[in-house]
This record gives sequence, structure tokens and C-alpha cells, in this order.
Amino acid sequence: MKRATEPTTSIVEPLWRSENGQSTLFYAAQESFLPTLATESVDCVWTDPPYFLSNDGTTCVGGRRASVNKGNWDHSQGLAANHAYNLQWLRECQRVLKPAGTIWISGTLHVYLSVGTALQELGFRLLNDIIWEKPNPPPNLGCRCFTHSTEILLWATKAPKGSRHRHVFNYDAMKKANGDRQMKNVWRLGAPGKAEKKAGKHPTQKPLALIERCLEASTNAGDLVLDPFSGSASTGIASLRLQRRFQGCEADPEFADLARRRLETALPAESAEP
Repeated sequence: MKRATEPTTSIVEPLWRSENGQSTLFYAAQESFLPTLATESVDCVWTDPPYFLSNDGTTCVGGRRASVNKGNWDHSQGLAANHAYNLQWLRECQRVLKPAGTIWISGTLHVYLSVGTALQELGFRLLNDIIWEKPNPPPNLGCRCFTHSTEILLWATKAPKGSRHRHVFNYDAMKKANGDRQMKNVWRLGAPGKAEKKAGKHPTQKPLALIERCLEASTNAGDLVLDPFSGSASTGIASLRLQRRFQGCEADPEFADLARRRLETALPAESAEP
């Protein structure tokens, strides 16, 4: 397979394709990738967009102070520009989603307020906010606010309330997974372990267990899952492990190559339960 060198402006060949040809990853920015997808062709979107956190500050990584800067893709352009950006990619996701399709978006307080507002402006119907609680978060070095130990996932459907189109929610499976009790919207799950990072590290990588729970709840086998900010391809791996199809793109050359390596080599080793 080719190594990512610079983002594609016209989508021709995927950086990675599954053996059955039904799942693909492209080295491309979402601005050029999403318009190539057919209208109402996607069952579910699961994505972790930029949080616009790279502000020259510091954070704690492995017990040491480190820069929060992750790349140009994570730099804020100001509130208005950031919100316009979120509206742009969400509008495209709305176009490609099927009438009953759903979308999951992970974020922190830096982005989920804009994303939530954009979803409502576009006519999405919010279904849940999921609070992902991290059992061992990094300490707060500034000691001027509470330790950040959660992220928010917004779950919404394209189908308006009262529509004949009904979104997928595998209620019985979620209840069974929760000891035969209704599952709450607070999920306590650990960060990605060493096995999920053996091909390389991504600064905002999400655990497969988190993504898989979302997809198990809102999709069925054979459904098509889209991630326009693929990062290290955790959404793709979670989709394949659950017998879903996957399409995604990643604009950063380093992470696009990491995503390719994970999809090519890590999938067999990660086929066990998390």
C-alpha cells in the first residue's frame, strides 16, 4: 500500500481497502471526501472531530508536563469560524445519512456546545448525551479548576420526531449487557490500552470498547459506518469487529499512515473482546 505524503484533492484510490472491498479509508480532508459520498447512503456516523485545543498551553502526559498542541488541524480560528466549520461537516453528514440514520460525536467542553447547537440548527433530533467517565484521568496541573475526567458524546438522529423513519436502538442488547437493567447514560470505561496503541499513538485516540458500545446500540450487522475524522481508525476497527462496513478519511499524513497500519496489521490481534 502507498504511504501518505500529502492530502488528496480528488478521491481516486483508497489508502486502505478491506479484502471484500466493502470498507475503505482515504487519505483526504473531509472537505474533499464527504462530497464524493452518495446522498442517503450511510447508516451511522461515529466521529471525534477537532476540539480546537491547541492553544500553546500544557497538559499532563504520562505524569509529565507536555504541550497541548497536536497540529494545525486542532488550532482554533475563533468561535465564529469554529462553529462555521462544524456546521459545514455536519451538513454533509446529514446529507449522506439515511432518513433514519444516527450520528455520534465525541467532544469536550471546548467543542460539544458548538456541535450540539449546530445539530439543532440543522434539524437533527438529539437522543442522548453520553458521559464517558475516565477512571484514571491525568491530573490538573494548574490546580485552578476541577480535574477533567469526562468527555461527552452527543447522539442524534436525522429523523424528526413523529417521522415514519425510526432510528435503530438495540435496547434489549444494551439491557442484557448491563446485567438485565436499563443502561444509563454515564459510562465508566478506561482509556485505550497498550494493545490498541502497539502500531502507534494518536493524541485523542478513543477506546474500542466505547465505540463498539455505541455501534452495538445504534447499528446492525452489515450497516455502513462513516468517520470523516478517522485519526488512528478506531472507528474502522470497531466497525469491522462488529461486522459493519466502514468508510473514512484522515487528513494528517502521520495519522493516516497509522490508521492504515492498524487496519492492515492490528485487526487480527484485536479481534478478541476488549
